[in-house]
Amino acid sequence: MRGSNALRILCWHADGAWMESFIQGRHVYLLPKEPEGGPYGLGRAGRPWPRHVVDVPAEALRDTEVDVVVLQRPEELALAERWLGRKPGRDVPAVYVEHGAPPGRPATSRHPLADRDDIPVVHTSDFNRLMWDCGLAPTTVVEHGAADPGRRFTGELPHAVAVVDEPFGRDAGTDLLDALRAAAPIDLFGSGAEEIRSWPDGRGHALTGNPPIPLEELHTAMARRRAYVHPSRWTSPGPALVEAMLLGLPVVAVATGPAATLPPAVGAVSCDLGALAARLAALTADRDLAAEAGAAARAHALAHHGLDDFLNRWDVLLERAVT
Repeated sequence: MRGSNALRILCWHADGAWMESFIQGRHVYLLPKEPEGGPYGLGRAGRPWPRHVVDVPAEALRDTEVDVVVLQRPEELALAERWLGRKPGRDVPAVYVEHGAPPGRPATSRHPLADRDDIPVVHTSDFNRLMWDCGLAPTTVVEHGAADPGRRFTGELPHAVAVVDEPFGRDAGTDLLDALRAAAPIDLFGSGAEEIRSWPDGRGHALTGNPPIPLEELHTAMARRRAYVHPSRWTSPGPALVEAMLLGLPVVAVATGPAATLPPAVGAVSCDLGALAARLAALTADRDLAAEAGAAARAHALAHHGLDDFLNRWDVLLERAVT
């Protein structure tokens, strides 16, 4: 049982890393579960989450008490209405989390909720809020927050690390990794990493994909490297970048999207691929230099991406939605 002020929140296991932080709050989180699983019926998907994160069979949702719906994908609007027998925004309060930047041109990218004023859109960065045309929808920003794993940087391996969910894509910038590996070996983790496998050739160091591993093991693996590479041109930084900084890794990031606001002291932030490669080479060659930049990265993450602030801001939004 949660406290009397806890809300019963219907939400989907869509973005696992974001959900890892979101469910650390004081509420009850109801996750739709279908026998076949699938993108809209994963439930907890075996995650070792707290007891207040509850799998609910989709067919049982109509008889389940729900205070507010947290949407993350356009398709969830129709699913919620069908499963609950109530229309989000009209019959049950709802908010929509927009994790990404527009997939098309910002000047012409209209958000799926742009014609509605009854469901607020919550962006994960000021950049994303600026790029989307949300029309009538009220908008706000709650940046990613993550639990502090502690400064665990050891830097024993003179390698870089990146977490990738898309194996090949210009938005995610994974094509840039082939050039950056001229500076240092880059070890890849994440759901898209294993498809890359290993790309050693005469042009540079190995670019090695690894199979998915649990979060705690991932943190240990990241902390052994000397720099975190964030090559994204367009997609949001996501929790992996925040977690890398909290671990004490310096960051080598393409200066587009939200990453452009990172201070230079965290490692390197530039649109000049040559400058990024040079800084990556310096960081991976000098553990002390990497540790110094990593300390600045950790300080920035603690100041801007703390879990408590993330949860407090969500509490305010959710209370506003239900009153």
